[in-house]
Amino acid sequence: MGASLLPDLATQILIPVCGVIGIAFALFQWVLVSSVKMSAGGGRDAANKNGNTDYLIEEEEGVNDHSVVAKCAEIQNAISEGSTSFLFTMYKYVGIFMVAFAVLIFVFLGSVDGFSTSHQVCTYDATKMCKPALATAAFSTISFLLGAVTSVVSGFLGMKIATYANARTTLEARKGVGKAFIVAFRSGAVMGFLLAANGLVVLYITINLFKLYYGDDWGGLFEAITGYGLGGSSMALFGRVGGGIYTKAADVGADLVGKVERNIPEDDPRNPAVIADNVGDNVGDIAGMGSDLFGSYAESSCAALVVASISSFGINHEFTAMLYPLIISAVGILVCLITTLFATDFFEIKAVKEIEPALKKQLVISTVLMTVGIAVVSWVALPASFTIFNFGTQKDVTNWQLFLCVAVGLWAGLIIGFVTEYYTSNAYSPVQDVADSCRTGAATNVIFGLALGYKSVIIPIFAIAISIFVSFSFAAMYGIAVAALGMLSTIATGLAIDAYGPISDNAGGIAEMAGMSHRIRERTDALDAAGNTTAAIGKGFAIGSAALVSLALFGAFVSRASITTVDVLTPKVFIGLIVGAMLPYWFSAMTMKSVGSAALKMVEEVRRQFNTIPGLMEGTAKPDYATCVKISTDASIKEMIPPGALVMLTPLIVGIFFGVETLSGVLAGSLVSGVQIAISASNTGGAWDNAKKYIEAGASDHARSLGPKGSDPHKAAVIGDTIGDPLKDTSGPSLNILIKLMAVESLVFAPFFATHGGLLFKI
Repeated sequence: MGASLLPDLATQILIPVCGVIGIAFALFQWVLVSSVKMSAGGGRDAANKNGNTDYLIEEEEGVNDHSVVAKCAEIQNAISEGSTSFLFTMYKYVGIFMVAFAVLIFVFLGSVDGFSTSHQVCTYDATKMCKPALATAAFSTISFLLGAVTSVVSGFLGMKIATYANARTTLEARKGVGKAFIVAFRSGAVMGFLLAANGLVVLYITINLFKLYYGDDWGGLFEAITGYGLGGSSMALFGRVGGGIYTKAADVGADLVGKVERNIPEDDPRNPAVIADNVGDNVGDIAGMGSDLFGSYAESSCAALVVASISSFGINHEFTAMLYPLIISAVGILVCLITTLFATDFFEIKAVKEIEPALKKQLVISTVLMTVGIAVVSWVALPASFTIFNFGTQKDVTNWQLFLCVAVGLWAGLIIGFVTEYYTSNAYSPVQDVADSCRTGAATNVIFGLALGYKSVIIPIFAIAISIFVSFSFAAMYGIAVAALGMLSTIATGLAIDAYGPISDNAGGIAEMAGMSHRIRERTDALDAAGNTTAAIGKGFAIGSAALVSLALFGAFVSRASITTVDVLTPKVFIGLIVGAMLPYWFSAMTMKSVGSAALKMVEEVRRQFNTIPGLMEGTAKPDYATCVKISTDASIKEMIPPGALVMLTPLIVGIFFGVETLSGVLAGSLVSGVQIAISASNTGGAWDNAKKYIEAGASDHARSLGPKGSDPHKAAVIGDTIGDPLKDTSGPSLNILIKLMAVESLVFAPFFATHGGLLFKI
């Protein structure tokens, strides 16, 4: 077997140090972003200080600099206040749920052994005695609350940073597209590094504190840690669904009345839904995405740790090898730090056409560097050979096989990212074909868009399938868990790229509302179009990692519930399978309809204001933004509860009444159908959005033949984009949480289901 080269003390130092470096780097980036001043006149001083290279477009056109900056600051304030008040309202409701669910975890897990405080026989080794079930209940509850709080904080900090940076990006766009890109990207990096480092540090501290009680009972210790993943994902579900409904209700309402009926540009200050729309970008795309990826990260770590704790690492108490998943994440932070410098410091963007390649290079550089990082970590942190738990037996594995498991997940993530980009970027033929189909109206646009989404599923599914096969062949379920971690190891870069999109979108909105020159709007539009594609890449990563994570959690659940085989031909399992495959459709129906009904109210309100407020179209009267913000807030708070309840209650109901075999069928079914719908929904929506932007930008002869804004093909493209909104920003991204959340919840409650579950079959 042999020991790992890296001593335990070095591991104890390495992980927190990398976490602290990540947080310090995030704060450093934040300081750089905050150097862009929001007070009037700051722009001119900057121009003089940096020589005359940074002259502003306003000076050339004789626009009053002071009034522009003041207007930007005012709009930024409105967006920030709207976002903060929505998140606080949502967290109030989610907080009540969090406490109630924590009580449920404690009661269910405590009752496994009748709330006994005496030691029990270990689950995987009948010769040893382990800590009581009541301890697992208490510690699982604590880790659930820790995960939930970390998830909420991740989302909230992301939103705060984004609303801080949006107007600064707009102001920098006056100096050039490169300057604006750096501000948007840096603020995305603040969120990425804070989230990756916080997730790692909190998990590491939790493990060390729990170890004080559990001592040598590592099986019990890491079983209790799974609550961390459950907390992270349950908050992410509400953040994603609530934020998604909010943002899309405002977006659809603003687009349908503003662009299609009234023929005014996007983000026009006369549009009453425009502030709500910009708030939505922050609460849905930023806060929701932050919580979502934190959940994936927490769960893949938990799945790997649970399987490792019952393998030779846990049995022989090899601390460094046991924390291999955390060491990968720690090295990932350092790799992402170097990668970020390539975008902000080593190379400068000078032209619009360089934006998208710069963002794509981030993915490639981080993947290549991370492959080297994983090789080093696998060599120093793992013994040369060891055994991994494989459904009741121990499988012999070598350290290079585990390296390949992580690497295959990492590269599968890159492939999914690039395929997503190919299908959603307007630089390639799929989106251009969708745009071309707008010539004959909205119907053909919708047909082409749906076909594109279905087709875009093929290669990502093969990538996921190959990585599952390779990693399972080498290292059983542990291999799949670390493959998921490999995909998420560059999470800081992935999130920076992802958060960059909504920040640029907001910057464009602020430029339009502040009445800045059309040249600035062209620059922010270019940033935004690249951001749209990167958001689709981020969603691709989230969905791909969710598939691997939930499969790893599924494996851990099956082991914990003492199921030897999951036989599809037994009726108990098959009914679970077919019902599980239906759940993503039920969930999507709920979220789509929620967006539809909220958008309906929004459209009516926007129409009412245009019809009843005199001087609104002429620009002499101000619209009532607050009412639209209230409609979005009320709708999303009310509508996020039923889909959330569906996901949270299904495993409990199935496990209690039908038992673990049927539940394993439900998990497998929801995983298989959920991944397909999630990928196709995200890519269809992304393609429609970029087809519309392709026509608006008019950058090629083909695009100009379809335009300009307000032409019939453009109106058809806007309708497609509006249909795609709930697909790409509400239903699609929420589905990956559904898949993971049901699996991690089943794992946490597995001891209860195994002892008391299947009531209907016991009658």
